[in-house]
Amino acid sequence: MYTFYAIIPKNVLIFSDTVGGLFTDKFFSIGRTEHAVALFGSYDENIKLIEREFDVRVTVRDDELKISGDEENVFKTGKVIEALMHFINRGETLSEQNVRYCISMVKDGSGENLNQLADDCICITAKGKPIKPKTIGQKKYCKSISENTITFGVGPAGTGKTYLAVAMAVTAFRSKQVNRIILTRPAVEAGEKLGFLPGDLQSKVDPYLRPLYDALFDMLGIETYQKYVERGNIEIAPLAYMRGRTLDDSFIILDEAQNTSKEQMKMFLTRLGFNSKMVITGDITQIDLPHGVKSGLKDCLRILRGVPDIAQCRFNEKDVVRHRLVQDIIKAYEKSEVTKNDRKKD
Repeated sequence: MYTFYAIIPKNVLIFSDTVGGLFTDKFFSIGRTEHAVALFGSYDENIKLIEREFDVRVTVRDDELKISGDEENVFKTGKVIEALMHFINRGETLSEQNVRYCISMVKDGSGENLNQLADDCICITAKGKPIKPKTIGQKKYCKSISENTITFGVGPAGTGKTYLAVAMAVTAFRSKQVNRIILTRPAVEAGEKLGFLPGDLQSKVDPYLRPLYDALFDMLGIETYQKYVERGNIEIAPLAYMRGRTLDDSFIILDEAQNTSKEQMKMFLTRLGFNSKMVITGDITQIDLPHGVKSGLKDCLRILRGVPDIAQCRFNEKDVVRHRLVQDIIKAYEKSEVTKNDRKKD
């Protein structure tokens, strides 16, 4: 017999009854009707997804939710629902990403840490929206940034590497831990030539820096952002502009670091000044450097492994918080790469 507990309003206890045999019915007490509505989602899409993944049947009557199916699958479904109820009780709005992530973590036997995710708010956007880590990998990444002077965030697209780094930078700036935010990335084209675009130098480099602008606009609002730029508190520039500088009292983010050369990466890292933090983000599977030029990110990850006060955080497809197809695309490319490497060995 299993007994489930979850935190719901008014400290109501959630319990279960077990029916003998291979199949089991388990019952949950849902404290309030609106919580059941939030759990099931629009057109019951959340529960339908859970039912498909675990081959169970979930029904609700009044304030009682019943899970029916194979005993092990019912147990796992209960763990997922506990985690989702925790999100709801903390005021979170469930999304497909939340549900899929909880399912994947429970399937891997890592569901015990899910309740921690809704507790951390690292920044408030200009519109009052709290920014919180959505995966365990993101939570570890934010913690590493807080605890280390230099943090590398390496992983596929859509894992929040840049966005969370900017959020941590804004938090440090608002709390006066640093006086400046400096955002930079190498101006390397991803298969497109932008050199003949009209306009001055700033107009030509803006396309490379757009993701950084977007993140700052979201955190600060356009007017506040422009005010800080005029005061010199925020600087966004191509990596080449960093040469010869010493960056004190600053939170510095290098984005798309996989497109730095070995020399550029060394130049950037040695800009670190007193009372500053650096976050370097990149995806080593999306290198756009010319043929024969080695990535500075790959090189420094090897060289700096084990150096105190320098953390390396690795993301995988489970940390993707964009459309679910992005996860599937990343998996497909990884599978293709493994197959290609196996063929080379043969």
